Amino acid sequence: MGLQELLSGVAFTSLLMLCTLIHALVLAEAVGRYWDRIARRYGEAEQKALVLLKEWLSPAQLAQYESDGHFEVRGLHSGKRYRIRRDRRMNIDELNEHGAPVAIWCFGPEGYLPVGDFMLAQKIALENDERAALALANREPY
Repeated sequence: MGLQELLSGVAFTSLLMLCTLIHALVLAEAVGRYWDRIARRYGEAEQKALVLLKEWLSPAQLAQYESDGHFEVRGLHSGKRYRIRRDRRMNIDELNEHGAPVAIWCFGPEGYLPVGDFMLAQKIALENDERAALALANREPY
């Protein structure tokens, strides 16, 4: 193998590596733009869900949510107090008469929803059909 063939092989390899690098950078930019769009949409959905949640909260619940990041509801049938925390899993504390948690409940709508929509569904369920909501829920002692 002569020097010209060797240089030509090195040049080809270098050119191939450069093309691969350019392709990877273009692909990374496209993937980055895609995830930026997803994050923007997700953020917009979360914001809209929080606005809707706040519109449905009573003034006392809204004040509690704004200061503590959770709010309390009363179950329709039992009159028990429940604290709904900002989360999607095991986020409902059943409270005793002194406000101490005695159990943790988990239930919610199917699908991946913004957390505000999830919390709103839980609030509506407990305040309007506590028995049905808890019949479907998972419960853990505190």
